[in-house]
Amino acid sequence: MRTSIVKTITDSDQFKHQLLTWAQQFREVVYLDSNHYPQKYSSYDCVLAVDAFTLIQTDYHNAFEDLKQYQQQTKDWLFGYLSYDLKNDIEKLTSNNFDGLHFPDLFFFQPKKLFFLKGNQLEICYLNFCDDEITDDWNEITSLDTNLSQTTSDINIRQRITKKEYIEKVTQMLGHIHRGDIYEANFCMEFYAENTTIAPLGIFSKLNAISEPPFAVFFRNHTQYLLSASPERYIRKEGNKIISQPIKGTAKRFEDPLQDEKSKQELAQSAKERSENIMIVDLVRNDLAHTSTKGSVKVEELCEIYTFRQVHQMISTVVSEVEPTTQAVTILKTTFPMGSMTGAPKISAMQIIESLEETKRGLYSGAVGYFTPNGDFDFNVIIRSILYNSHEQYLSFSVGSAITAEATPEKEYEECLLKANAMLNVLKIK
Repeated sequence: MRTSIVKTITDSDQFKHQLLTWAQQFREVVYLDSNHYPQKYSSYDCVLAVDAFTLIQTDYHNAFEDLKQYQQQTKDWLFGYLSYDLKNDIEKLTSNNFDGLHFPDLFFFQPKKLFFLKGNQLEICYLNFCDDEITDDWNEITSLDTNLSQTTSDINIRQRITKKEYIEKVTQMLGHIHRGDIYEANFCMEFYAENTTIAPLGIFSKLNAISEPPFAVFFRNHTQYLLSASPERYIRKEGNKIISQPIKGTAKRFEDPLQDEKSKQELAQSAKERSENIMIVDLVRNDLAHTSTKGSVKVEELCEIYTFRQVHQMISTVVSEVEPTTQAVTILKTTFPMGSMTGAPKISAMQIIESLEETKRGLYSGAVGYFTPNGDFDFNVIIRSILYNSHEQYLSFSVGSAITAEATPEKEYEECLLKANAMLNVLKIK
């Protein structure tokens, strides 16, 4: 049983730093931060879930059914992730590429301690709590010094695929498109470092500060970390309403206001970027139709331009309605993996992606988020993110772009490097 108390926060930004610093003592951590980004669909500015009371972690075999049973049995707040490779539970697909991270395909936990921040109101929600425990934790959090030193070793980042290899592989993908096997696919490449020690909290703080995305995540499962500056929502459930907000289309930011506005307008008017976005909107509409009530799938926004600290993005918003009896996990299973990270037709695109990419995606291009006790949920898309296994001392991040018939391999490579900038900067590449 959960009981909540509410407190008023005078400095929300300072408190968020203290809260995340305090959370480092726990084996399981999910910290979600919207960075004050204006959103139509949002429940909280910041959420922290720590310390598993129960948990589930598994490979892809029967994973969605296991998650459904776990979610129905607990009927509580659950936080965790869906890795990209759960595609193998949905379709007859495989993931045989190199994996240096070794994360479980699925991980969720029922936290003992929860913090929800909205404006200056903080709700503290503990499982089987006592007043003394909350008071002790509150005093510890609010007295923390967040300027603690963080040590990170020199990081030697390497590319799994060279520029020459990338161009060759994208050319092969264009061959599939011209033959009609697919008409769009998201192709990704990995940057990685071996024998590396980082301070995850310090790296996340830098990444979040330079990006300020609406779906930032600090995730920890013992020795496995996700440090995410994602701008993209995968899917959200509010009562009977489902919201998906795919991103397709990226443009560079500039310090000069006139040049920055020009870049934004060029993105808005780009026939190529609009075409990519609309293809994925059609795919999302089709995915949502599997669980929607008749005639309820609608496009609320088509190819709108959103501005972030690092880039301008083209985002669409697709919504639907579901019956009250529709299971939350069923909605996820019928829409996963998200169209923006796969392609169309989805199954063919995923097969071709697997054959051309050289790294198992794992958590990259999967989703992190939560279920509420009444079966609502909210999940992001894992992009612009650093993955780290402290036991293996292996660090990884991947970037990608949508390949269509109009794609130029060299320009797609440049787009990948643009997306990699934030991660490269915070890791201080030498």
